[in-house]
Amino acid sequence: MVAIQTDGLTKRFGSGEAGVLALNDLDLTVEEGEVFGFLGPNGAGKSTTINILLNFIDPTAGSAEVLGHDVQTESKQVRQRTGVLPEGAEVFERLTPREHIAWVEDAKGIDADTDAILDTVGIADAADRKAGGFSKGMQQRLGLGMALAGDPDLLILDEPSSGLDPTGMKEMRQLIREQAASGTTVFFSSHILSEVEAVCDRVAILSGGELAIQDTIENLRDQNEGVCTIDVEVDSVPDSLGLDGVAGVQDVGVADDELIVTCESPSVKVDVVRAIDERTTVTDIVSEDTSLETLFERYTGESVEAAGEQTDDSTEAAEAEVVA
Repeated sequence: MVAIQTDGLTKRFGSGEAGVLALNDLDLTVEEGEVFGFLGPNGAGKSTTINILLNFIDPTAGSAEVLGHDVQTESKQVRQRTGVLPEGAEVFERLTPREHIAWVEDAKGIDADTDAILDTVGIADAADRKAGGFSKGMQQRLGLGMALAGDPDLLILDEPSSGLDPTGMKEMRQLIREQAASGTTVFFSSHILSEVEAVCDRVAILSGGELAIQDTIENLRDQNEGVCTIDVEVDSVPDSLGLDGVAGVQDVGVADDELIVTCESPSVKVDVVRAIDERTTVTDIVSEDTSLETLFERYTGESVEAAGEQTDDSTEAAEAEVVA
């Protein structure tokens, strides 16, 4: 069964020259039970897509179904079966975690095992404390607990590791795996690509409101295996590396006693090592698979750091106005 299906999904905020095309002709398929990473720079259309899936805003064109329900005509059924952790979610300062879960029960018309949920997200000891004094990490854990209320069939998580320490991030990965193993579909967006790479079955990368690619990370690597990097550790860096004459070498960097060489294809790596070995002693070689970060930069044209810092103010401002 398909958990999320969009066909030609398009959203434009405003009209004329002042209008902003936030999402353009998005065809997206997320299978039931998979962990799906939804990636892209700020302003790429991720939040717009999520808001359409939850029927917070209407699309300009196209359609979307979640768990077999049309998001516009059957939004109540979608929300009852979906748990959401939005980015930057704020808690009710005067309510306890137990009262937060009760609020979700009332809002969605569901029953939840509050003690089990709070234990799962690691804040059972604070079940009856007011959330106003919680740290960012504890607030994030509480937000996740609210998303888990009612054992949803779909989890939509936007930057779920935000505010968590390394232990919390590890626990988050484990929880996502456990949810997927139980049959829950997990659809999440994150700028921490190591998190995505560790748990996702497939990813989609948006760029400029359009789908750049949708596939497994393994297949993306296979499709992009031409460019690769090899790190060669040496006893000492010679005055001349001898790599100028090696065909297929695109770039060479030096960091202390380590040479970082970018090659146009894996076959070039052997020639690189031989050329270096003729001039100095090679002590170690590390050849890594193409990282998700590299793939992200290749499909979006932006570094992960820049993508996390830059904001398309016109798109986000227009969207915030509509959602508000």
